[in-house]
Amino acid sequence: MVFFRKKRNMPDGLWVRCDGCSSMLFKKTVEDGMFVCPECNYHFRIFSRDRVKILVDENSFEEMWPNMVPCDPLNFKDRVTYPERVTEEQQKSGLKEAVIVGKAKINGSEVMIGITDPSFIMGSMGSVVGEKIARVTEKAMELRLPLILVSGSGGGARMQEGVFSLMQMAKTSAAIARFQGAGGLYISILTDPSLGGVMASFASLADITIAEPKALIGFAGPRVIQETIRRALPKGFQTAEFLLEHGFVDMIVNRQDMKKELSRLIAYLQ
Repeated sequence: MVFFRKKRNMPDGLWVRCDGCSSMLFKKTVEDGMFVCPECNYHFRIFSRDRVKILVDENSFEEMWPNMVPCDPLNFKDRVTYPERVTEEQQKSGLKEAVIVGKAKINGSEVMIGITDPSFIMGSMGSVVGEKIARVTEKAMELRLPLILVSGSGGGARMQEGVFSLMQMAKTSAAIARFQGAGGLYISILTDPSLGGVMASFASLADITIAEPKALIGFAGPRVIQETIRRALPKGFQTAEFLLEHGFVDMIVNRQDMKKELSRLIAYLQ
């Protein structure tokens, strides 16, 4: 006679699989390690609210313009209308839009900070994202504070807003230029992924550009480029390490060290 032990029910959500090394990891361990794999140092994609907890002093973040929402200038519709898609994304992500901005402290130093969120329409840049980035930059200039922008956009310019979205590239770039012309310190942090119109505008214009390890960074994705030029791309093309080697980024910093490194840079440069 063979006896089978009854399989104990495993609660959902206790384990996660690392996309870097395929290890099964205890979720609490990953969260305690700032969402970094302890086996291979893979940096998981995280939400903007989690990044606030990691980067700034506890309870110091004061969000600005939290209720701005996009309009539908083109009456755009694909599978659903644009307003319906925005509502879906708001319910799924808990955000009003793909960026949060505000004032915060990093080891006691006041900064203005903006963080794009890939969970909301791939972190794409529409009118609200561009407006918030421009406003937080202008506020940094007014208060004479360092500006830190964290990019995690895989969606580029938001197609549902057409040329209105493309205009945000010029608007955010102009705001950054005015800020830097006034002597402001701007630090850009590139996370996985940082692509499209965001990378072709404000994300690539910083005084200091920092990337997380193995982040995908570029304008078009590598698959699109390879299919367009019909040539094999170099190994590691568009990774943070490749771009550091070729001078596009200034440093690669592990997520656990990012707050300390930002504090050091602010103290030295501001």
